[in-house]
Amino acid sequence: MTPGPRVLVVQHEDDCPVAMIEPWLAEVGLRCDVLPAHEGRAVPAHLVDHVALVVLGGRMGAQDDAEHRWLTPTRALIATTVSAGMPFLGVCLGHQLGAVALGGQVHRHVRPTRALHPLGLTAEGRADELLGGLGPVPAVLHWNDDVVTRTPTASTVLARSPDGAVQALRLGPRAWGVQFHPEVTAGTVRGWTSGRSTTPQEEQVLDELARRTPELHRSWARLVHAFGRLVRQEPHEGGMRESS
Repeated sequence: MTPGPRVLVVQHEDDCPVAMIEPWLAEVGLRCDVLPAHEGRAVPAHLVDHVALVVLGGRMGAQDDAEHRWLTPTRALIATTVSAGMPFLGVCLGHQLGAVALGGQVHRHVRPTRALHPLGLTAEGRADELLGGLGPVPAVLHWNDDVVTRTPTASTVLARSPDGAVQALRLGPRAWGVQFHPEVTAGTVRGWTSGRSTTPQEEQVLDELARRTPELHRSWARLVHAFGRLVRQEPHEGGMRESS
């Protein structure tokens, strides 16, 4: 079997892995190359051997460059990827890094968000080629302290959380950021609470996530599959075509 095109995945910490993104992209013929930037691996200036970029979540802030020096080249890589019209998907921190890289702002939310929220599509989101065709999405997982407070000039808000915070953005013709986590398992999220006491709200979310994982993963997989199918299209004059 001929190996499929490769997607570069930037990871920021061991506790926030690629998780289900890797097998779900494999189902549409794409391979993931995970770059553990937190281990000192150099982040490239632009994509060369990869057809798309995915940037994962993490506990750090989108501009905590002094403590996490790879964030500076990661934002630069996002900017060059989007500018080149290549596919990009940012997840939670990756979404925030994308917003900052393209001229937006990120700040601490009024309170940490630990919740399964509905996907609150805007009119633009319902027409979007990534999010618009997903069908019913029972809930998406939010586990974040920061949110995008000013969107980049050329971006489009595709979804908002119940409190009005930006939930998803279109950052360019083939670039998206989602504040939620479509990649996680219940075990992944449980690991985020390791070494500390959990709040009653967190325990409720963890229990609900574990109980509803099969249902939630069906809709989250549709999102990752949709991104993968868009990755496998190459823009050319007169429209889009499927890559070989």
